[in-house]
Amino acid sequence: MKRVFNKVLSVLMAVIIMASFSIPAYGAVDDATLDAAIENTAAYMYKTVSNPQVGSIGGEWAVIGLARSGYDVPVEYYQKYYSTVENYVISLKGNLHDKKYTEYSRIIVALSSIGKDARDVGGYNLLTALGDYDKTIWQGMNGPIWALIALDSGNYPMPQNSNAKTQATREMYIQRILDCQLEDGGWSLFGGTSAAASGDGVSDPDITGMALQALAKYQHIEAVKKATEEALECMSKKQSSEAGFSSWGTENSESCVQMIVALAELGIPLDDARFVKNDKTMLDNLMTFYREDNGFLHTSSGSGSNQMASEQGFYGLVAAKRQRDGKNSLYRMNDAVKVEGSIELPKAGSGLPGKNEDVDSMSIRYPGKTFDDITGLNAHKNQPAIEALAARGIINGKQEKLFDPEASMTRAEFATIIVNGLGLEPKAEDGFTDVETDDWYAPYVGVASTYGIVTGNPDKTFNPNGTITKQEAAVMVARSAKLCGMDTEMDSGNMRDVLAQFTDYVKTADWARESLAFCYNENILDQSEIEIQSQKNITRAEIAQMLFNMLSFANLIK
Repeated sequence: MKRVFNKVLSVLMAVIIMASFSIPAYGAVDDATLDAAIENTAAYMYKTVSNPQVGSIGGEWAVIGLARSGYDVPVEYYQKYYSTVENYVISLKGNLHDKKYTEYSRIIVALSSIGKDARDVGGYNLLTALGDYDKTIWQGMNGPIWALIALDSGNYPMPQNSNAKTQATREMYIQRILDCQLEDGGWSLFGGTSAAASGDGVSDPDITGMALQALAKYQHIEAVKKATEEALECMSKKQSSEAGFSSWGTENSESCVQMIVALAELGIPLDDARFVKNDKTMLDNLMTFYREDNGFLHTSSGSGSNQMASEQGFYGLVAAKRQRDGKNSLYRMNDAVKVEGSIELPKAGSGLPGKNEDVDSMSIRYPGKTFDDITGLNAHKNQPAIEALAARGIINGKQEKLFDPEASMTRAEFATIIVNGLGLEPKAEDGFTDVETDDWYAPYVGVASTYGIVTGNPDKTFNPNGTITKQEAAVMVARSAKLCGMDTEMDSGNMRDVLAQFTDYVKTADWARESLAFCYNENILDQSEIEIQSQKNITRAEIAQMLFNMLSFANLIK
């Protein structure tokens, strides 16, 4: 009897062992790994976006990720952001954009994440715009998708817009999304609309993921449930063997994030069999783009904007963790942190005490101004700075829709954006032998020379078409900062301490070291770089970032 029992026990153990081998160990990202990645990325985000502005990068998404992550963020961080939003909304008199209504939606979601009411921001109701159906759907699928997410993030009632040609309802936005579903089951930006072009007939994981997020709260509607199942089947087929997703032919982290958030909003586990490929989940795939202390990559090769990828990768991890912990999903915000009050900020654009009286701030003239080669799949890490300056008419593109961020900048172009940035009145001067009074840049070079921002060569030439090196740019930006009331003087000890962290600091010119040290010390230049590369031509994007940083610290961004 004992032998029979032992034999039965042996058979039972063998079955258990065989069964254990047949059960796939889905996902290599355990709880500790996920928690550590969130903590690390949250710290990176808090440091990188230390002063969040209104914008798709360096603004709302960083705030949303931090607010929903549970990371210990000082309340002043959110109060300061809210004050920034108030000032921004007031400066535009509540009209954030004439066409891009996702500008309203993005801010509404961010405000919901910190417990603020978007119906009264500086005396303006940001929800009102979303009551205009025709203007909201102008942006393709992004319009109705984000209108729904924004409205539902704070459980807001549908706003009434007396100026709307067509008063919107939630049902209309839901139906718009359903009507634009493609034959393959997913969605694309303009697929199913009158603006559809070649390629819009194939579903895109980013747009499909966001559409599923918007529809997640409406699964009780039969047509929505049916569309959701079709879209999930479509995305399961499109998922790569590594459990990731591609957009425009390139596998990237952001596409994976949108589908992670979609499943979390729908309450579907990330190890759902439909979305496990070769024993890998989407979370496993997302973590291949993760870089400790440096956020996320856009693609595995490192191309694209790390900041945009980092902000999206961060909230993708947060969505996964909230689902794992049984908490409300990312956009179900009735458990949002409650930030009371705001911080009294100096009036935006008022400048610093001691600034030159001729220096003035530039108001926004072109809300939402951007360029095709710094956005979307071409997203550039300096996009927020470029857009902020372009919106104020401080910097222009090489063409109407192209900025050419990696091109070098001439001395004449640099003088122009500096003069524009400081709000100085252009005025031609007879100072340089190679600058004619009828040259387009003569007034800018003239006034930049008058205020000591630029100087010429010993032979009284300016070399307007010559390029600008990094150390030359630092000198001119430092001179501009002094006009703005900033203390630019550095003693030799501090100067040496700041520059010694760079491996090539000995290659810098003596005449540029104080200015370089000032720019690094004030975070006008990025201290995380290993080398200064002082004699390398600085790019248009780098110049934009330097000037934006300087103007921000000098409180000249109105």
